[in-house]
Amino acid sequence: MWTLHHFTLCPFSRKVRIVLAEKGVEFTLEEELPWLKSDELMDMNRAGQTPVLSGGKAGPIADSIAICEYFEETIEKAPLLGSGAAARAEVRRLTAWFDQKFYAEVVNPLLTERMFKRLVMRASPDSAALRVAARAMAVHLDYIEYLLGDRRWLAGSTFSLADIAAAAQLSVADYLGGIDWRGYRDAKTWYATVKSRRSIRAMLPERMAGISPPIHYDKLDF
Repeated sequence: MWTLHHFTLCPFSRKVRIVLAEKGVEFTLEEELPWLKSDELMDMNRAGQTPVLSGGKAGPIADSIAICEYFEETIEKAPLLGSGAAARAEVRRLTAWFDQKFYAEVVNPLLTERMFKRLVMRASPDSAALRVAARAMAVHLDYIEYLLGDRRWLAGSTFSLADIAAAAQLSVADYLGGIDWRGYRDAKTWYATVKSRRSIRAMLPERMAGISPPIHYDKLDF
């Protein structure tokens, strides 16, 4: 059986967990604290980052993109990249948007200020950095609203890896109290729909020691 080496508040680990669940892949979880860079983690991934998948015939596989595309190529169930070159290009574009731009502008600052500084550095968050992240979050929510203006899902008419990547990032930001959903009706409705999927719902009761999410975090009707 596969083992996913993950970190509870790593959005890329969450993305892989959702994909594995959607594909019906059985796996166990092994918690890692990436900043400790354990010998086991470093042996599997010299970048010292989660997620890493081990235990299978092809393992270990590091990096969420490599893991997700491995299972997209080897398991036909629940295709997540769309049908046709143009559709796949759009899914990949938006997946990269959330993995790179959204993470850099919103999730990484929130993790740094509200998780790492609190639990590891024992320091206070930088309020200026949090304000910058909040402004960036508003821009991204506006973009999600724009995408959903004429689409059922973010990349088109079907649920895809783009929705998974976005939901994984948003779920971490939401856990850290970084989202004000007021005024974003379409984005909120989309997220509630994605959040209700069994693949995502299973993660919502999990908590990181020392940090509690807002009361609405695991509610499907929020």
